[in-house]
Amino acid sequence: MKTWAQGYFVTGTDTDVGKSIASAWLMLRLEADYWKPVQSGSLENTDTRIVQVLTGLEASRFHPSTFCLSQPLSPHESARRDGIAISLDDFSLPPCHRPLVVEGAGGLLVPLNDRHFMIDLIVRLNLPVILVARTTLGTINHTLLSLEALCSRNIPVQGVILNGPDNPANFNAIRNFGKIPILAHIPTLRSLNSTTLAQIHPLESIG
Repeated sequence: MKTWAQGYFVTGTDTDVGKSIASAWLMLRLEADYWKPVQSGSLENTDTRIVQVLTGLEASRFHPSTFCLSQPLSPHESARRDGIAISLDDFSLPPCHRPLVVEGAGGLLVPLNDRHFMIDLIVRLNLPVILVARTTLGTINHTLLSLEALCSRNIPVQGVILNGPDNPANFNAIRNFGKIPILAHIPTLRSLNSTTLAQIHPLESIG
């Protein structure tokens, strides 16, 4: 019999590091549901839609965002321009009978309002974190800083998913200096879909 954690919060060292690709892979690997609490930017080609296309899973596995903001900006600024006030009290985990993959917006210190950051939402939702990072130059610094921020809030980190070209030296540095498992490496794929994602095997146990 499989036993699962309640879910994971997928955050990144920066924007555009591949959180949606990692979230799609986790959905397939964990047979999970998906939730994007805050969507900023296109209201048509949302991260929820991207993950649904990548996984090919039915719409019932995807829970509606609490906030869908129209501007491709930091949530606090996009909300201001849309005339919306974001409060941490607005967020609660959607009910589901599967593990839940929660995808954040940007990195840990992306502001949600004039007081709170994405890391504060992670604390509120009380889920362990999976950190997504690039494999390329700069990733060691960005990853270790993100891990330090999570540690300072006593947030449990399940591990790191690396996204991009193979780079063993960076993998080893993150593993050794961060004292954290590398859960998976998602390479640059010529064709990105549920079949190619399902062929990527974890490097460490996830759940």
